[in-house]
Amino acid sequence: MNSKLSPLKLAIMLTIMAALFVGCGDKAAKGPQSLAPQTAAAKGSTETATGKSKVKAAATDAQSITVLVNKEFALPDDYKPKDLVYPDVRFTFNEKIEKRMMRKEAAKALEEMFTAAKKDKIYLAGVSAYRSHSTQTKLFNRYVKKDGEAKAKTYSAVPGHSEHETGLSIDVSGSDGKCAAESCFGDTKEAAWLAKHATEYGFIIRYPEGKQAITGYKYEPWHIRYVGKEIAADIAKRDITLEEYYNAIPVSAQKGTGDSGKKK
Repeated sequence: MNSKLSPLKLAIMLTIMAALFVGCGDKAAKGPQSLAPQTAAAKGSTETATGKSKVKAAATDAQSITVLVNKEFALPDDYKPKDLVYPDVRFTFNEKIEKRMMRKEAAKALEEMFTAAKKDKIYLAGVSAYRSHSTQTKLFNRYVKKDGEAKAKTYSAVPGHSEHETGLSIDVSGSDGKCAAESCFGDTKEAAWLAKHATEYGFIIRYPEGKQAITGYKYEPWHIRYVGKEIAADIAKRDITLEEYYNAIPVSAQKGTGDSGKKK
């Protein structure tokens, strides 16, 4: 057999070898790139996407005790909690009406908290708990008629955006009802006790002082929200709001601006 290759065969072999060499070079070049760590921008995008997914899940799961309801995230118009009960605690009124109700888990936690407060000689009373979408609509429309929509939005929640509709929030005062849902409540011993102990029972001060640009409402020491002991403890430890917990800080807050006013 002739060991010499014809010019044609040699050309073909050289072409094949060149192609293989280039192919291996491509793979070598691509390998390190795929293993390179994410850039800061990429990490930020991933974290933001994850945060948005958590927010979306919480905001759309109206039945969850951790649902996020605020000026940006709303409950469905036809939402009504399926497990509303009357907590066995003192209220500032005697009637067994809608605003005395809470969801079962939150109601039980409220009873435990009121009992613990009583042992510390702190006598709490409920002011307003659950509020139906229909009731919130009537309330908001009344404020709009009185002050106009723009002003009404500074102190009252648009229907669907009120935490009271979740059945997980309640406004609390002292048993005498003084300073109920008023700024002066913040100076009472009842408010001090709530600020110190509410998280032990799964509640948070939903609109803490100095966070109105994030929550959309000024400091409301009387408005507590049930989120469960684990999340409540985490929020208290980190001194953050529910919005910050879900990485759902409004754009207005990121720019240093926000709404103010009292939510009814």
